[in-house]
Amino acid sequence: MRRADRTIVITGLVVLISSLAVAQTAPKRQTRPHGTRIAVPPALLQIDDGDTVEIHWSRTDHEIVRILGIDTPETRHPAHNLPYGQAFGEEARAFARGAFAVAGRVELMRASTIDPFDRTLGYLFIDGRNYSTMILKARLAAESITPFGDNGFPREAAEVMDAAKAQGPLPFEPPHVFRARMRDLSDWLRARGEYPDR
Repeated sequence: MRRADRTIVITGLVVLISSLAVAQTAPKRQTRPHGTRIAVPPALLQIDDGDTVEIHWSRTDHEIVRILGIDTPETRHPAHNLPYGQAFGEEARAFARGAFAVAGRVELMRASTIDPFDRTLGYLFIDGRNYSTMILKARLAAESITPFGDNGFPREAAEVMDAAKAQGPLPFEPPHVFRARMRDLSDWLRARGEYPDR
């Protein structure tokens, strides 16, 4: 192979690898309607924890929503490297269940992208009130605007930041720190054959 041909092949490979890397890091686009509030019948909601819900639109159409602006303490999920729950995780889930159980009207406002786990990113509103600010005021969530930005919703993000500033020190460690500790613990338990699968 001539030097010029090798240069063309190498350049092509570099461009291909760069394109693949960009494609893997570029945010995935939301295919459902986004940017405006849509009604969600409360009976269709299933609460996973304080910052994640599942909407059962039909028997075959289930949408997992990662609620924007907040990061709540973790509940136990062995399948997700969380063999133990975090302090205040159950309280955050109970808060969410209670708030949505008494809701007369629930609305979802989706972001234009989805997260790396194919979950919808969006704000939920209960009777017109931003759920993220509600759980922050209850001191059961940390704000997530600082690390992840406003996701195209500057007004809602500003409300979240105002609520976070007013909440004072939280009674739990940052959930991202807890998740990192649990990943390390999960690896250690698996290596010893002691990881709880259920």
